[in-house]
Amino acid sequence: MWSDLLAAIALVLVIEGIIPFINPSSLRRALIMIAQMNDNTLRFTGLTSMILGILLLNLIR
Repeated sequence: MWSDLLAAIALVLVIEGIIPFINPSSLRRALIMIAQMNDNTLRFTGLTSMILGILLLNLIR
């Protein structure tokens, strides 16, 4: 169980590191756009992301 969790966290770190490594200026622009979004939009995006992640995890497992 713990090894799966640590592997998942490691994979998230690798994936999140790809964009700033390849194109940091694009990431900077995206973060500025995200900072300008209202709270409801960010909450909806987060909820959608969590639901999609849960569905994908259920399909895989």
